[in-house]
Amino acid sequence: MTDQQRGDCLGIEQHPIVQTPNIDHLAHSGTRFRCGYAESPSCIPARRSLMSGMAPAANGMIGFKGGIPWQPAHTLAGELKKAGYQTEMIGKLHLFPDRKRYGFDHMQKADGTRGAGGPDMPEFGNDYTDWLRSQHHRHEIHPAMAHGVSSNSFVGRPHHLPEHQMHSFWCINQAMEFLQKRDPTVPFFLNISFIDPHPPFTPPPCYYDRYINRDLPSPVVGNWAKPYDAAQAGLSPNAFEGAITPQAMQCTRAGYYGMINFIDDQIGRLMQYARNIFNESLVIFTSDHGDMLGDHNLFRKGWPYESSARVPYLIRAPLSWDLPDQAVCSSPVGLQDIMPTILDAAGLDIPDSCTGHSLAPILRGQATSVRQVLHGEHAGTYADYAANQYITDGHYKYIWFANTGQEQLFCLDNDPNETHDLAPVQSEQDTMAKWRKTMIGFLAGRPEGFTDGKQLITGKSTGPLITGYEPDKAYPFL
Repeated sequence: MTDQQRGDCLGIEQHPIVQTPNIDHLAHSGTRFRCGYAESPSCIPARRSLMSGMAPAANGMIGFKGGIPWQPAHTLAGELKKAGYQTEMIGKLHLFPDRKRYGFDHMQKADGTRGAGGPDMPEFGNDYTDWLRSQHHRHEIHPAMAHGVSSNSFVGRPHHLPEHQMHSFWCINQAMEFLQKRDPTVPFFLNISFIDPHPPFTPPPCYYDRYINRDLPSPVVGNWAKPYDAAQAGLSPNAFEGAITPQAMQCTRAGYYGMINFIDDQIGRLMQYARNIFNESLVIFTSDHGDMLGDHNLFRKGWPYESSARVPYLIRAPLSWDLPDQAVCSSPVGLQDIMPTILDAAGLDIPDSCTGHSLAPILRGQATSVRQVLHGEHAGTYADYAANQYITDGHYKYIWFANTGQEQLFCLDNDPNETHDLAPVQSEQDTMAKWRKTMIGFLAGRPEGFTDGKQLITGKSTGPLITGYEPDKAYPFL
């Protein structure tokens, strides 16, 4: 699992620049889910959905909020552990309380590259920065952040550390050691969770150099986006909207693509080391959300657009299962589907708490979809007006901004970059009425009061947390 990787940033997705040969091979030898989404596209809510098999409203978090204790009845790692699997977590978990295992037998945990957050923040155990200090004698304050770029910045530059001291390298080192020393008498579940390509966009120098002088794709800006006549002087590097110079954007994207390329090479290192294990394992590659990277003059995540909400989503079954390869699924799937898929593949019961669906029938070539429409949402973390609800069938996407009432409709088949908003010209047509009705169905019964069952009601967003809500699993689109 990567952090903040866009769904289009793979070679097999026809990206014109980024190099991902190892991840592409996983996709080629299994099933690529072209419409894979983070139902709530920011770190913590997305990881809750993945680890619980539950949609955002069902697991209680519909936007970003740190430090919130969570007590799910069932977790992916917990169900596998109960079935006798050895469960190991390496890298970023980003759930609370910190160091709670959520069903993992053992964790080698690093939610960030700082270590301690600062003089006013407590020192949580960070296994990566502890390793960096002990093995490589890096004794600076925040040794992996000495480049000075903050962890939500659009700034791109080479990293000051060599490859073998970086988080992605450490994750693979720990994974190789786990595979070497695991209990060979039981099956295992290994969750490798990279921090990159989450900002700071600071890959090793050779990866930055590979992209900085290339003709990189420019951000796409829809005819509906807030316009900027020129780059904004003094814009915060952590801004969530605005315009930067073409030179700064070149650095941003070179750093971002370089980090993805570095991760791919590290995955290749693991695949070479454990080829036989890989060939007889169920392997899933995904991310918790994407990054706007300046598209539509927006940055970071939490937005309902493809750049933020769509993620890589690849599954390869053990080769001995002899399932179809080179398969592409075009129906919408979400992070909530990963837990049911793994449990189903392991022959285990799927808890009733799961709102997600097993994708095993698609992997076997027995089905082409598990739902008609996927629902996603995110509270207004950056600003109240950004609180959004979205639904997609893989062909169209309908977006409703809950606090402003703004609607958008995009035809993803003809306009995958969402540059032409169809809502203004179809606002009173049957197409829009159909999508509103579907959204009303998803939001019926929500405590916020988003709908009375007949219409969508604006101005009812209540923030990132929701309690006491159980979705109606009888709803035909869920």
